[in-house]
Amino acid sequence: MSEAKKELKKYALVTGGSRGIGRAICIQLAKDSDYRILINYNSNEDAANETLQSVWDVGGSGEILQFNVADYERVKETLSKWEDKNKDAIIEVIVNNAGITKDGLFMWMQREDWKNVINTSLDGFFNVTNHLIQKLLVHRYGRIINMVSVSGLKGTAGQTNYSAAKGAIVAATKALSQEVAKRNITVNAVAPGFINTDMTSDLDEKELKKLVPANRFGEPEEVAHLVSFLASKKSSYITGEVININGGIYS
Repeated sequence: MSEAKKELKKYALVTGGSRGIGRAICIQLAKDSDYRILINYNSNEDAANETLQSVWDVGGSGEILQFNVADYERVKETLSKWEDKNKDAIIEVIVNNAGITKDGLFMWMQREDWKNVINTSLDGFFNVTNHLIQKLLVHRYGRIINMVSVSGLKGTAGQTNYSAAKGAIVAATKALSQEVAKRNITVNAVAPGFINTDMTSDLDEKELKKLVPANRFGEPEEVAHLVSFLASKKSSYITGEVININGGIYS
């Protein structure tokens, strides 16, 4: 290992890191690792700053980065500017967490609701990871973790757009992992089931938990522990995998 490589400041980027599972991941990475945390957000700066404060509170460090992952030019511009200002740094961990839902039966689905969900999850994965991966390849080490969903594995009625986006990322995870494994870069996906977040706050938990063998919704922190493990050196022989975390609802 060269002296230059040793001196690099190492960062973990979490897209959609201001709330929910993303926030829990930022905090857990700050607890478990020496990574400086880059908290990406799209519009809620206050929530992003709350996450940053939580990172500081557990002894970590980091900063917030505003961009819409679906906007290729904005992603490229923001990350390029950050890299120019931080030439002694490497984003070693990428957690592609940003995603949205626009649920509805497919026969009534509007084209915009299809496009927005696909663009955020699938194009967002491309826009962020494609920009950063060349430096990881040169660096010869990295961790890419894609947040998918039980919907992308078994499909969920009323979520054809979301299921399509997450299912595509599952396939991309498996393909990309084979391309970069020789450079000590792992690519894995984490597929949560029902997790207590803003995204599930409108669901009938009392009824839906009956579908879950564990008889409860999961907590964001439980997902974050798994992501933190996959971001660590301990997971170096795990790649191309999709790991379910869903209380037994689907496996």
